[in-house]
Amino acid sequence: MTGMEHLASFTATGRLHGIGIGSTLGEVDQAFPHRFVDVVDEGGTSLRRDYGFVEFYFNSDRGEEWVMSGGSLELHRLASGHDMARTWARATGVTFPRHVAWADLREALAGVPGAPAFEVTDQGGFLEYRAAASHVSVIVVDDAEEERGCHVGHGDVWSIGLWAPVRAN
Repeated sequence: MTGMEHLASFTATGRLHGIGIGSTLGEVDQAFPHRFVDVVDEGGTSLRRDYGFVEFYFNSDRGEEWVMSGGSLELHRLASGHDMARTWARATGVTFPRHVAWADLREALAGVPGAPAFEVTDQGGFLEYRAAASHVSVIVVDDAEEERGCHVGHGDVWSIGLWAPVRAN
């Protein structure tokens, strides 16, 4: 599977390498055998696991198992971090491009059964494409003066975020 196909699948399903909201830390460890940095909050109830351009967020009641509450693919980091993409490709077999154009991702999504509809909001220099069906938000650079290079440019995906649905009480 190409990086673009992988991103389209993640955007449509909210699952990356088989994990998503509600996955345990053990399940993530099995799916992502990569080096990481863990940051636990002072209260010990939230954890951020950083793999470079992929981050996952976990919550736990003290003494309970860590459960994924969100995550993000920080695709903007690939524009200047060539080694990140190569390391990821060696470990997973998935090669990501240095820049991901939103138009290319939309085209890839067109081939995915059940691709979600998006609500678009302006985020001041960015557009957020939010898919309620998959609980995924795609953040796209919307500044015409931003040019591609060591950074993402106008029309490129900055990040793809995964968020937990709000539970009704």
